[in-house]
Amino acid sequence: MNSNVENLPPQVLRLVYKEVSALAADPPEGIKIYPSEEDITELHTAIEGPEGTPFAGGVFRMRLVLGKDFPAAPPKGYFLTKIFHPNVGHKGEICVNVLKRDWRAELGLRHVLLTIKCLLIHPNPESALNEEAGRLLLEDYAEYASRARLLTEIHAMGGHGGTSGAPQDPADGPQPKKHAGDPTKRAMGPGVAALGNGANGSTTTSSSSSNSNVVGKKKTDKKRALRRL
Repeated sequence: MNSNVENLPPQVLRLVYKEVSALAADPPEGIKIYPSEEDITELHTAIEGPEGTPFAGGVFRMRLVLGKDFPAAPPKGYFLTKIFHPNVGHKGEICVNVLKRDWRAELGLRHVLLTIKCLLIHPNPESALNEEAGRLLLEDYAEYASRARLLTEIHAMGGHGGTSGAPQDPADGPQPKKHAGDPTKRAMGPGVAALGNGANGSTTTSSSSSNSNVVGKKKTDKKRALRRL
C-alpha cells in the first residue's frame, strides 16, 4: 500500500509518532514493535503465539496500515506470516470487530495490538474469513488445532522454510571448508600430488606411457601378420 503520510494532518502525524514511540519503548507483553522512520503510517510488529494455543512457540509478523481517514477510521491489519486461523484471510487480512464497527478513535494502536493477540487465544468462527478454519473450529477442534500447529511449525518457528523471527546470522549457516596448502594439490588429490612432488615423478609417468605405446604397437603388428597368412 502507498504511504498516507502526506494525506494525514500534521497534528495526527504527531500523535501517531508519539504513540508509536511509546509502544516501541514499552511494548505490550509478547509483542515487538518495528517502527519505520520513513513511513509512520505503516507499523510492523511481531506477535508471540500465546501458550496453550496451537500457535505457541511461533512468532507471527504483522503490519498495521493507517489510512488517510485515521483516526476517524480504524487501521487495517494484515498477518505477514502464514497462519491457519478463522479470522485471518488467505492474503493475511484480519477480521476483528475493533478494526470495524467497534472502532473508536480514542482506543489507540496498543488496544488494537492486544485485541489481535487475544484473537489468537479466542478465535471467532462466526465472522470467519477462512471458512475451513471456522468450520473445523466448531466441528473438529482436534483437527483444527493440528492444522494450525502444522502451519505454525512451518511458517512461524524459523528454521527450514520459516518466515519469521530475526534475520539469520551468516555464521549460523554452513560455512565453506577451510583448506591449507597449495590449491593445485587440493584439485589433484593427495595421491597425485605426492607423485608430482617426487624427484622422478614426471619421469615415471613418461616411462609408463612409453611402455604402454610399445606394447600396443607390438599387438597391432602381430594382428596384421596373422591376417596376411
